[in-house]
Amino acid sequence: MTAFAVPHGFAATPAGRIDYRRHALLVARLRLLLVAAVFVFLGLAAFARIAWIGTVEPGPARHSMADQLLPPRGEIVDRNGVPLARAFPAYALWFNPRAMELGGDGGPPLVKSAGEVARELKAIFPDLDEYEVREKLSSGRAGYLRRRVLPRDANKVMAIGELALELPREEDRHYPQGAMAAHVMGYVAADGHGRVGMEAVLDEQLTDPARRATPVALSIDTRVQGALEDELRRGMLAVNAVGAAGVVLDVDTGEVMALASLPEFDPNHIDAEGQSRMFNRVTNQVYELGSTFKPLTVAAAIDSGKVTNLARRYPANRPIAIGGFHIRDSHTIGASLNVPEMLIHSSNIVTAQIVDEVGAGTLKRYMEDLGMNERPYIELPARGFPIWPSGDWPRLRAMTVGYGHGIAVTPLHLASAYAAMVNGGVWRPATLRKLAPGQAPRGRRVFKASTSARMNQLLRMIAVYGTGRNADAPGFRVGGKTGSAEKPGAGGYRRSTLVSTFAAAFPMDRPRYVVIAMLDEPQGTVASSFQRTAAWNAAPIVGRLVPRIGPQLGVLPDADRDIDLSDLEPLVGHD
Repeated sequence: MTAFAVPHGFAATPAGRIDYRRHALLVARLRLLLVAAVFVFLGLAAFARIAWIGTVEPGPARHSMADQLLPPRGEIVDRNGVPLARAFPAYALWFNPRAMELGGDGGPPLVKSAGEVARELKAIFPDLDEYEVREKLSSGRAGYLRRRVLPRDANKVMAIGELALELPREEDRHYPQGAMAAHVMGYVAADGHGRVGMEAVLDEQLTDPARRATPVALSIDTRVQGALEDELRRGMLAVNAVGAAGVVLDVDTGEVMALASLPEFDPNHIDAEGQSRMFNRVTNQVYELGSTFKPLTVAAAIDSGKVTNLARRYPANRPIAIGGFHIRDSHTIGASLNVPEMLIHSSNIVTAQIVDEVGAGTLKRYMEDLGMNERPYIELPARGFPIWPSGDWPRLRAMTVGYGHGIAVTPLHLASAYAAMVNGGVWRPATLRKLAPGQAPRGRRVFKASTSARMNQLLRMIAVYGTGRNADAPGFRVGGKTGSAEKPGAGGYRRSTLVSTFAAAFPMDRPRYVVIAMLDEPQGTVASSFQRTAAWNAAPIVGRLVPRIGPQLGVLPDADRDIDLSDLEPLVGHD
C-alpha cells in the first residue's frame, strides 16, 4: 500500500494530513462560489440588457426581431376569416447586363441573342410580350422583366443558362381570391404601399410591426361577394351592358356585405387594362338613378304629414307643363292613380304632384338628411361628389328630383338611403370594417318608425304587383323599386342610353339587407325580351341573387310568412 504524500508546507504527520484535507476543501468551496458568482453576474447582465431594450432602446431596434419573423405587410381577411390578401416570399426576374463582366473587363450581356432569349422566356411565360422583352434585353439597361415568378418557373429560367437573368427573392402581395372584391381591396404597388381600396386605407396599420401580426377583418362575406359578382356579370353580358355595379348592405349596422364594380381588375396582375378598370362605379361614379327615388319621395311626403290618405287619387293622363318643360310618363297608365298605384306603375306625373305638396324645401331637407348632398360615407378613398343643385330648389327642379332626375349620386348613396327607409328610419354610414356586436353607430333619425313600416308595405307591393315582379324570389319577401334613367349627353338626354337600377330590401316583414343592382347602358336582347328597362334586366339579377345569399346571411325562405298588405291591396284592385 502506497503512503499518502503530503504536499510541501504540510507536516508529514496525521495532523498535517488533516490540515491539508481542510485546505483542499476550502479551495474547492471558493472555486464553486466563484463559478456561481460568474453565472449570477451573467444572469444579471442579461436581465439588465433585456430591461434596457424594453424601456430605453428606441422602437426600430426593439422590434427588429418582430421585423424578421413577421411578414412585411399584414393580412386582410373577410368577416369569416377567409384570407383576402397576404404577403409571401416570391421570385422576380431581373435583367442585369453587367453580370458577364469579369475582372472589370466589359463583356457581352448575353451568351445568346436577345431574340433567342426572349423566345425562351416566352415559352416559360406565355403571357409575356416577346417583342417588349427583346427590346429590353437589346437596350442593355437593367430592369425587371417580370414579377411574381413561381419556383418551378424560376428553375426553368435558370436552365436557360444566362447569368444576366437573375432571380432575386422578394416579398410579394398575393390575393388568394383573384379578382374578387378587387375594388374593395385595391393593390400594393412596387414601392410596398397600398393603392386604391382598403390596401391604401389600411396601409399604415398593415405595415406597422406592432399591429401587422393581427389580420384585419373586413365586413364583406366572400360567399356573398362571389354571388353578387357572378349575377352582375351574368346580367351585364346578357344585355351587352358596358358596366355593372352592386352592393349588399346590412340595414342595421351599415356593414357592406358585398360591393362589386364590373368590369373588374386582378390585383395580382396590374397592367394597363387593369389600370383602366379601377374606377369604382359603386362609390365614385354618380348617376341619375331615376324612379328608384320615388319611394324616398313618398316616404318624405308621408313622414312630413303631406300625404295622409293613400287612397287619394291624382290626375295621371296629362303631362305637367312648367316653363316650357313637360313632365310625362312613358305611356298613359290611367286617368288617375293613388300613391300605391303610382309606385306600382312608376308614374312621373303623379310623383311630381306629390312633390308639389311636400314642397321643394322639405324634400331637399330629407335628401340632405339621407346624405345625398355629400360624398358617400365609406372608408374607400375614391368617393364621388354628387351633382347636387345648390341654393333654393325651384318648383321644376324639386319635381324632377322627386323621380330621380336633376340629381346624380352613387349607388352607395342609394343603398344607405334605402337602408334608412326600411330599418325603422335611421340613417347610418356604410362601412367596410367588420363591427362587433353593439359597435354599430347610432346614426341619425330621418323617418318615423311608422313611416318606415308603411314604406316596407309599399316596396313589397311593387315586387308583388308592379315593375319589380322579376325580383320577387319565392319565400324571401323581396321589396324594391325599378329605375330606368336616360344618361345625359351633349344637347340633352340620350334616349338610346339608359342606367337601369333595381333597389331592393329583404325580407320585408323584418328588413335585414338592402341590395342594389345597376347596369350601365344595357341593350335590348333576347335575354331581356328586347327591353332595356330595369324591370327586364336589373330586377332579374336581384331575383336570382337573393336566393343565393339569403341562407348564407341567415335568411331562410319561408312561403308561410310575409308582410301584411291587407289594408293596401284593396287600393290597387287586389283582395
